[in-house]
Amino acid sequence: MTGIILFVAAFVLLMLGIPVAFAFGASAIFAVLLDPSMDLSVFGFLPYRIYGIMQNVTLMAVPLFIFMGFILEKSKIAENMLESIGELFGPIRGGLAIAIVIVGAILAASTGIVGASVVMMTIISLPIMLKHGYSPKLAGGVIAASGTLGQLIPPSIVLIILGDRMNISVGDLFKAALIPGFIIVGLYILYILVIAFLKPQIVPPIKTNKPYKEVLLKALKSLVAPFILIIVVLGSIFAGFATPTESAAIGALGAVILTIFYRTFSFELLRYASVETVKITAMIFMILIGATAFSLVFNESGAGDIITQFFTDTISNKYIFIAISMVLIFILGFFIDFIEITFIVIPILLPIVQELGIDPLWFALLIAINLQTSFLTPPFGFSLFYLKGAAGDKIKTKDLYVGIVPFIIMQLITLLIVLFIPKLVYVFVN
Repeated sequence: MTGIILFVAAFVLLMLGIPVAFAFGASAIFAVLLDPSMDLSVFGFLPYRIYGIMQNVTLMAVPLFIFMGFILEKSKIAENMLESIGELFGPIRGGLAIAIVIVGAILAASTGIVGASVVMMTIISLPIMLKHGYSPKLAGGVIAASGTLGQLIPPSIVLIILGDRMNISVGDLFKAALIPGFIIVGLYILYILVIAFLKPQIVPPIKTNKPYKEVLLKALKSLVAPFILIIVVLGSIFAGFATPTESAAIGALGAVILTIFYRTFSFELLRYASVETVKITAMIFMILIGATAFSLVFNESGAGDIITQFFTDTISNKYIFIAISMVLIFILGFFIDFIEITFIVIPILLPIVQELGIDPLWFALLIAINLQTSFLTPPFGFSLFYLKGAAGDKIKTKDLYVGIVPFIIMQLITLLIVLFIPKLVYVFVN
């Protein structure tokens, strides 16, 4: 009964617009007050859990990668890359859309900041696409979907949090996510090419008067900085030279050094990146504290044991459990953010995963792919909000919702591919 009260109270508070961290914390207190078998002394364990979170070295990578992303976004390094690669692919039918997917993947591997990526690509690319006759539906879908690639392609904040919550090596998660990330990028590009073949009028080429050699050199030059960061950050992790936290620190410092090299460094840039990093990090950790209180009450009430027993004794089929879990996470993605889903759902599912003998690395990748869709699914998909906010009246909300559907389907196809071919997860994992 306490478990039901917890979830109902949290849902009602969220629908009333209460901030997520406070909604989870308040629902935990509300459930304890209504359960005669419990009292507020249950929260006596909470300070110890919070102290454990603050001592968690793995989570230190979160603010460092966020800082690195904001430095790249504000320093115009990412913007220059988008403009130059757009010019390179523009003359091809559907080329600008393909360029956005490629840039989205590169930004994902070097920053991982969804909001900054979507807003930047919207401001720069959307007016050009619409001006040259691109379909608003396709343009909106491509930009929103490409901006979310940072949720799966490492260094991903989602993977760091999943690794911490599921007690998995974040380095192994980064390696395991490479093939699914490539699959999603490949499906996006294939979809654009098919559209270019079937409906060429909605993805026209964008010609440029600049010599091809000049455009190519400009594009290659713009790729130098992001690829240096990718090699330094991911290369050091995959080679075993550094932990994700150490490589995040190297990446943050490397991003600042690159701004000095490209002559875009300023103390205002440093202040902006630092302040925005503190804001987002504070939000994430407040949600984590609220979710910890929620999980504490949930487990102390015995609801977790009941759910575990139901799946292990009554169902006892790991594939049915995985199917139910994926559907649940997908539906939750329509209403709440990936951070809340991770902090609340994972502690409930993890004991069942262990009881059924499911490989947590494989299961974590399935969750990560599924969580990526939460940025795209209306009505509360954050990428849709970012894009609409940056685009204003340039694109209708209806066109955006319609345009994003094929990309959600492609993400679900990727989920099914990884589900039925688990070996893809272990290609780069030792």
